[in-house]
Amino acid sequence: MMKWIKKIVMFLVIALVAMQFIPVERSNPSDRNQITAPPEVKTILRRACYDCHSNETRWPWYARVAPISFWLSHDVKEGRKEVNFSIWDRYDERRKNRKLKEIVKEVKDGDMPPWYYVPVHADAKLSQGDGEAIVKWAK
Repeated sequence: MMKWIKKIVMFLVIALVAMQFIPVERSNPSDRNQITAPPEVKTILRRACYDCHSNETRWPWYARVAPISFWLSHDVKEGRKEVNFSIWDRYDERRKNRKLKEIVKEVKDGDMPPWYYVPVHADAKLSQGDGEAIVKWAK
């Protein structure tokens, strides 16, 4: 039994080391436009949303450690695909309105920022006042 456990542990260690050599995209495209919002809302969005929903992602040290790096890269890619405040000015009015409605729903439902993001980024937690300011702006 111990022989098998040692083999499994050795395999896992080798796999973990090998994963470190798989390239992961951690880019921040150069587009950096500002959204039209009150300064208070811009500050909240920058603090709580921009890591996944802009081209200004702050990549922490653990974004370079697999398998966490795979997860973070995927989350940022999906977040930017949903809404990217750095290219907000390129959205047509219809898309902006749709995204603003989605923002209201996500904030009211407490789905943004995601539950797993807040423990590591405590400053991203939205207070009731933060949520109300975003909802008021988005409406």
